[in-house]
Amino acid sequence: MLPHHTTSNSAVNTAVTAAEAALKATPGGSAPHPISRRLLLRGSLAGAGLLALAACSSKKTDADYRVPDESASAGLAEAADSLPIVSTPITVTATGSRSALSVPYGQMELTQQWERDTNVQVQWNMLTEDVYAEKKNLLLASGDLPDILWNTGLTDAEVATYSANHTLVPLDEFFADNCPNISALLDARPDIRSAITSEDGHIYTLPSVEELGLVPFPNFLYINTDWLAAVGREMPTTIEELHEALLEFKAQDPSGTGKLLPLSFIPGSFCANPWDIIAAYGGQADNNDHRIVIDRKAVFTANTEQWKEGVKQLHNWYAEGLIDSESFSQDDTAYLAKGKTEQESLAAFYWWEATEFVGADREDHYALCPVLAGVDGVRRASVSNNQEISRGAFAMTRTCRYQAAVMRWVDRMYDPVMSAQNSWGPIGVTLEYDDAGMLSQIPAAEGESEGERRQKVAPGGPKSTTAKDFEEVVLPEPRASLRQEQVTAEFADWAANDAFPPVVFTNAELDDLSLIDSDVSTLVKQRFAQWVVNGGIDAEWGGYLKDLETTGLSRLMEIYQAALDRYYEELDARS
Repeated sequence: MLPHHTTSNSAVNTAVTAAEAALKATPGGSAPHPISRRLLLRGSLAGAGLLALAACSSKKTDADYRVPDESASAGLAEAADSLPIVSTPITVTATGSRSALSVPYGQMELTQQWERDTNVQVQWNMLTEDVYAEKKNLLLASGDLPDILWNTGLTDAEVATYSANHTLVPLDEFFADNCPNISALLDARPDIRSAITSEDGHIYTLPSVEELGLVPFPNFLYINTDWLAAVGREMPTTIEELHEALLEFKAQDPSGTGKLLPLSFIPGSFCANPWDIIAAYGGQADNNDHRIVIDRKAVFTANTEQWKEGVKQLHNWYAEGLIDSESFSQDDTAYLAKGKTEQESLAAFYWWEATEFVGADREDHYALCPVLAGVDGVRRASVSNNQEISRGAFAMTRTCRYQAAVMRWVDRMYDPVMSAQNSWGPIGVTLEYDDAGMLSQIPAAEGESEGERRQKVAPGGPKSTTAKDFEEVVLPEPRASLRQEQVTAEFADWAANDAFPPVVFTNAELDDLSLIDSDVSTLVKQRFAQWVVNGGIDAEWGGYLKDLETTGLSRLMEIYQAALDRYYEELDARS
């Protein structure tokens, strides 16, 4: 067997290349059906696995696939929490996803401080979220691996794949000797440990924790109240009143620009989704995953008559000119720019706060629209599946030469004070100590929102700010406190579903999920955009339902329900 599994990687790469070539060579250049594509790739990868096994004469442990750890040769400190971590500077490479608004990570004050304090120099190659999502699997299948992944974007299935082939290192093997902060967190919070532990008992990615109670309701609808008054309308309280207000905006153009946009959004984004319009017209909650929990049952929303009705009504709005034609193509940067045009032109939008979207000089023109009563008179606030305990903030690959040193470096991120800086930026720039010894926000400069500033100075990634930390270490941002009040007052009482909890899947389930989940999501995303813009959902609905089943929807929901059942069984056992 060649060192570091070279034969195995080559076999897999060759098989995938051949499979992709075969997929493209379909008659007329048309793409094969998703199930055909998955079967071909699965067969090719299975063949690559046999080649890899044939190249191995004996079973190896995970450590055998890693390069030797050279931390000691760089002068690793005797104590795990000592600084600098190594006496001789070392360099590691990193890649992952970043905000489109962030500056290069190497230019951030906080990352430069880490380098000075630790002697660990990081060569950052961070990519915007969409670019990274497109490239991460090619990167991980290549022979040119980064040492670490930051904001990894890895799905559970990808973690299972890349841990099984030894691309990812089991991080828990380093905790006892190198990670006092992580160990203390996981000992105090077995729920966090459970959420990040794979079926084989190892931990391959570290968490990001922020317990403010905000993520279930990220999609706030703001509407221009000056323009409501100009067209003789009150704040809408029902979906039809919102529709009528948007029609009046379109007809009367109170902006005076001739370019008024009644409503804009970004489906699939974190906080700019129109799912509550779907809920108001169809009578069923929805979210980015089109997967909700009702009475402990997993429900897929995007194959129901309720969802169909909501999509039909959104198409009617689009046909009436009420929906921004760029809603399905814009990114966050282009979207946010629409709130700050020289002449105000946006009547209503979804975002988690008005200040970040339209700026401090215009925020008083907008007010939060309440959860609207639907056509049946019921108010429904859709609950997202966003997690306060999320996996995938950090991972280390088998090519990292300084494993112990890197684990000590990342452990520093879980000191509560450092976690606060990872989230909001460095002390002295965005944070300062108040008279009570709590970290609090330094007000942003005029013309800049806290959210925009945060994305420029805070690297995110591995961190933990628990509910206890918000009482003892750092105060919520003022805008976060405001959102907490808004969630409590305007949304919580109208929650129409439960969020999907941080369930854990078996490797067998993950194998199927990796083949089904993305295809189902892609199919729904494409059809949703197509039907809102062009219509035709009635004529195409039957074929769409068949496509969902052929793609594996029934198996997908069977997996989610099994994982949900296990989660609730464990929850009941603890209580």
